[in-house]
Amino acid sequence: MEQVQAEKRVKELQDLLNQYNYEYHVLDKPSVPDSEYDRLLKELIQLEEKYPHLKTPDSPTGRVGGNVLDAFEKVQHRTPMLSLGNAFNEADLRDFDRKVRQAVGDRYQYVCELKIDGLAVSLRYEDGQFVQGATRGDGTIGEDITANLRTIKSIPLKLTEPVSLEVRGEAYMPKRSFHALNEIKEVNGEEPFANPRNAAAGSLRQLDPKIAASRNLDVFLYAIGDIGTTGVESHSEGLELLEKLGFKTNKERRVCPTIDDVLEYVNSWVEKRASLPYEIDGIVIKVDSLQQQEELGTTAKSPRWAIAYKFPAEEVVTKLTGIELTVGRTGVVTPTAILEPVKVAGTTVKRASLHNEDLIREKDIKIGDYVVIKKAGDIIPEVVKVLAEKRTGEEQSFSMPKECPECHSELVHLDGEVAVRCINPKCPAQIREGLIHFVSRDAMNIDGLGEKVITQLFKENLIEDVADIYRLQFDQLVNLERMGEKSAQNLLDAIEKSKENSLEKLLFGLGIRHVGAKAAKILAQEFGTIDHLRLATVEQLRNINEIGEKMADSIHSYFNLEEAIEVIEELKSLGINMEYKGPRIRALEDVDSYFAGKTIVLTGKLLQLSRDEAKEKIELYGGKVTGSVSKKTDLVIAGEDAGSKLTKAEQLGIEVWNEERFLEELKS
Repeated sequence: MEQVQAEKRVKELQDLLNQYNYEYHVLDKPSVPDSEYDRLLKELIQLEEKYPHLKTPDSPTGRVGGNVLDAFEKVQHRTPMLSLGNAFNEADLRDFDRKVRQAVGDRYQYVCELKIDGLAVSLRYEDGQFVQGATRGDGTIGEDITANLRTIKSIPLKLTEPVSLEVRGEAYMPKRSFHALNEIKEVNGEEPFANPRNAAAGSLRQLDPKIAASRNLDVFLYAIGDIGTTGVESHSEGLELLEKLGFKTNKERRVCPTIDDVLEYVNSWVEKRASLPYEIDGIVIKVDSLQQQEELGTTAKSPRWAIAYKFPAEEVVTKLTGIELTVGRTGVVTPTAILEPVKVAGTTVKRASLHNEDLIREKDIKIGDYVVIKKAGDIIPEVVKVLAEKRTGEEQSFSMPKECPECHSELVHLDGEVAVRCINPKCPAQIREGLIHFVSRDAMNIDGLGEKVITQLFKENLIEDVADIYRLQFDQLVNLERMGEKSAQNLLDAIEKSKENSLEKLLFGLGIRHVGAKAAKILAQEFGTIDHLRLATVEQLRNINEIGEKMADSIHSYFNLEEAIEVIEELKSLGINMEYKGPRIRALEDVDSYFAGKTIVLTGKLLQLSRDEAKEKIELYGGKVTGSVSKKTDLVIAGEDAGSKLTKAEQLGIEVWNEERFLEELKS
């Protein structure tokens, strides 16, 4: 075959196979038998091997899996992937509806969708081509799993239009694929996966894409990450656009005008879910209007315009054989039920949290009782109730000890708290748990330094506080159990690398009470350096958006502790970065900025800046960039081909700039 003919045939085969693939995996309406698809794919593989330069990024041959990766790169999401708040009953849903009504009035509607039990992913397209896919990670930073996502045949490698956008969805393993995979594992004498969710997550985190390709995963897309210039004004319109572009969405969704319609939809799926060919663990309810979503806003962790209703958890009976006490990093002593192993929601459960002594008394729990347990939110095992009728009289009552089980200091009840605490700052359990928290992913993220290694280092007296981590030597590590020379050096490299982390990682790692990862980033952005934060007054802290009174008092108290200052100074001397490295989102005190405190919308195509660059510069000078135009919008910056957002801004009388005016303001 001559090269010109080959080029024509390759293009013809690619288009045909992509069309057949779309019909089979997205529309579920195959137009040719599998044997015909396989024959054409084989022909295309042979032609691309003979003429490698003819293989394009959207070729269906890319779905069989490429080269083995060394590791997954980190990816920063352009728009955070927030988690959803949970509802467990009708009262929770009606309370959510009440808050929506209070915020936006009586004219609104919801979109209800099945909550697919899989792994949240983000897909990025440039000019219609699939260029990157990532896991949710911590919501801000995920892992690049592009090579594995390419193997999922329902993910289009090329869209029907040459648009640039980011979309979100749920990758999952169909029930049929799950059972087939576990049969293979059992034949090979391997541990089977507990449930399809774990199987999907494990498959997408394989460094060899061929393994992911063999697992027959699927995906449903459920949102556009950045609406941008799409002109979409509602969530339901966004789903329709996704379908038009060639994405697979879930057809079981419904627009519900009232909360009663939502409840009817939810109840209809409690029984029907077992008949689906994939697992779901609830229903997601979203306010449809994007403008109203903007008005409702978000908390530090989740949007106020959406909620996830979780189905009632599976309940099983087992025997409670003992109660074990653990001491957390804040000194709280938590009782844990030791159970006869039992399978719940796909996994074997041996332990369940009992939270505190009051709960044990309230539920009249005794050692030796038969109890009903479930997984709260299908994740955390908990004791629902005792089967008192099964008691024999040999059961033993439980009461909390007066002393800490680790250091034997007196336990105390602090005012307003149910829990009992060990307040000894030198309690080994608190120190150990604090060290584990310090190296965790959302904190200093030190690869290879997990709970087991920390516990071992602590038992060997090699570390006593977080500063000691940065004094570890090769000779100390290489002698530890299961720690060879390569592992020891890799760990030292990871510790050294963590010194360069941005300030928010350190702030979260220090374990300041009430300060989570989101609050740590807000503080880092606001103050820039740890020294500026140390000097902040309670009043200054309380004035920061999303930093409440309780958190402000806790932060101020922490930085007045002599022990805390000593640790920070030690970390400084060891070379740990104490400055924020990301973009500052608040107005700089020494800059007279037009953007400070204003809400700004970007629309249309900018020629001299990317949308991310424009957003970063606005935030640098204290502005807030949002995705939709409302009465709260102060300014719209319109590039080429600006659509409905520009029209709406003009109707509302909102100031509009072109790109040239925007750049002039930046220069000034």
